Amino acid sequence: MIIIVAISASLTFIISLMVMIMSSILAKKTSMDREKNSPFECGFDPKGSARLPFSLRFFLIAVIFLIFDVEVTLLLPMAPIISVCHIYSWIFTSAFFLIILLLGLYHEWNQGALEWTK
Repeated sequence: MIIIVAISASLTFIISLMVMIMSSILAKKTSMDREKNSPFECGFDPKGSARLPFSLRFFLIAVIFLIFDVEVTLLLPMAPIISVCHIYSWIFTSAFFLIILLLGLYHEWNQGALEWTK
């Protein structure tokens, strides 16, 4: 049984290694040319920066949204399990989880991470 697993694992490794090597060999090579990397503005040099700076504020808001979105998915199963759990343990767990969420939200609000117009 162990021999079969070892053989199949090594065969999978060898096949994936062969595919990666073949893809790197057959890949279209791009040359790092100044003209190809420059932005197109009718043949002239760009007036300003061609690359816009990334908004760190937007990224922070997106991460906070994802965190609270995951926490909402953890909150959703609490309603159906109320009938199968002991009521005091359900209340304690739900209240504890909600307090942690509210403290995190208060901390983000207090730090100014939720301000859009800064």
